[in-house]
Amino acid sequence: MKLILNQDVHNLGEEGDVVVVKRGYGRNYLLPQGLAVPFNRQNQALFASRAEIIEKRKEEKRQAAASLKDRIDEMTITILVSAGESGRLFGSVTNTMVQEALAKEGIEVEKKRIEVPSHAIKMVGEYKINVRLYEGENAVLSIDVTSEAILKKREADKLAAEEAAAKAAAKEAAAEKAAVEEVVVEEESVVEEEVAEENEE
Repeated sequence: MKLILNQDVHNLGEEGDVVVVKRGYGRNYLLPQGLAVPFNRQNQALFASRAEIIEKRKEEKRQAAASLKDRIDEMTITILVSAGESGRLFGSVTNTMVQEALAKEGIEVEKKRIEVPSHAIKMVGEYKINVRLYEGENAVLSIDVTSEAILKKREADKLAAEEAAAKAAAKEAAAEKAAVEEVVVEEESVVEEEVAEENEE
């Protein structure tokens, strides 16, 4: 069955593309959903007249995908899961979990475009996953899979490190102050000695 796509259809084509699909897929899904129209002279002429507008939309999508790729490539998102003491997950990380985490960052991506190898993510740790964008553009998202216990330990370690740094800074400041006071005392004693010598003369 030959159709013209009315909008982008994942793994099939983009708006304005002429595609050949199985009759059932066309009749039962693409046509009723308004995703495609029958391939005929009238519809061909209609899409030819809209070619410029369609191309403009495609260019906008390309630019949006490029900027989205840059954002996703640079980010690391944390996914909180239930895990045992050994770090083994109770379950697995799904593309829905990643989609929700991205949405919190203001990035909307269809979950079917997020390729999470669920059989591979069975332990807490850092992973790289593929996010398919427009026209075969792919972004690589870093995810940090962690549990609440690990997160609490990290927070405690961070707090302890900050406290240690603050103590070290205070100690250093005290040492500097003592050194300055010592210099001042030395200068005062030199001045007193000079005054005593002048008085003797």
